[in-house]
Amino acid sequence: MRIFLSGLAFVGLFASPPAAADAPKPLTPSDIVAAAPQADWSRIAPADLMVMDLAPDAKGRARRVVIQLMPAPFSQGWTGNIRKLVAARWFDGIAVVRVQDNYVVQWGDPDGETPGKAKALPQGLTANREQDYAAQYGAAFKPPEKKGGAGYILSPEGRMQRFLAMAPGNDPFAPGTGILEGWPIGLQSQEKGGDAAVRTDVWPVHCYGMVGVGRNVSPDTGTGAELYTVIGQAPRQLDRNIALVGRIIAGIENLSSLPRGTGALGFYETAQERTPIVSVRMGDEVPGLPAYEYLSTGSSSFASYVLKRANRKDDFYIRPAGGVDVCNVQVPIREAKR
Repeated sequence: MRIFLSGLAFVGLFASPPAAADAPKPLTPSDIVAAAPQADWSRIAPADLMVMDLAPDAKGRARRVVIQLMPAPFSQGWTGNIRKLVAARWFDGIAVVRVQDNYVVQWGDPDGETPGKAKALPQGLTANREQDYAAQYGAAFKPPEKKGGAGYILSPEGRMQRFLAMAPGNDPFAPGTGILEGWPIGLQSQEKGGDAAVRTDVWPVHCYGMVGVGRNVSPDTGTGAELYTVIGQAPRQLDRNIALVGRIIAGIENLSSLPRGTGALGFYETAQERTPIVSVRMGDEVPGLPAYEYLSTGSSSFASYVLKRANRKDDFYIRPAGGVDVCNVQVPIREAKR
């Protein structure tokens, strides 16, 4: 009996005090997103979605990819071309031509580089300029007052836009980064002779799932007929070197899980390896397409979400990172309730 009691005393020395059991469980980023009120979510217009249906997989299962196109003022010449290509049904019947591990999946006309066999492009496509890889915002710019705070920037249309800024000076690819109306961006103020900024260049950045325009060597900028998406570590060295036109918001697994190409740079070497693209339509043309929404950048829920992404300490994380880069924020996007 003495031994038994001693054992109980030993356990009691190391047991958590009763108050610890009543301590609130630390919130995770997912908890914050789940608790965000409906007012903190912004709906994505169906007309801004591009729905790409691949050929069914080997088991006959449908494979759909939903892409949200970039809003103004970014890449509008290219997104305008893409809308024309969709309207002309040009994408129907092309294929996934390249899957390079930890880099990109690319789709386009398999014969696009072969004279006499390339699929004819529709009339009226725009030739775009390299300087349009970034948008020129106004000189009015208010940087955030604190790390992870809100900044304001004057849009080309004269509207002050709020953005959530990452810690300045911590990004090797851009002087500043942030999330602007749901999109990851880089930014750089242009100064003249040491005076105040004359403008601020703002550009979308190459995060996982972003969609860009394939092109040849400069000065070619691509038409939008050949597209790719990022399926690996963010290749930020491509920022401002290629036009980014959107991001995949649903179905990226149907591209990222494809077999890797066996040729140079991950290109497929035979037609049998390629995945056909059956059709591409704008979202407002697709019956029954779910509605989608993203957690608004200007909401308090989003600010709390980013702060928690940078400083996780919960049942799993024992050491907060103390920071988060622009591509690791991962703006929450979900199917909306109808």
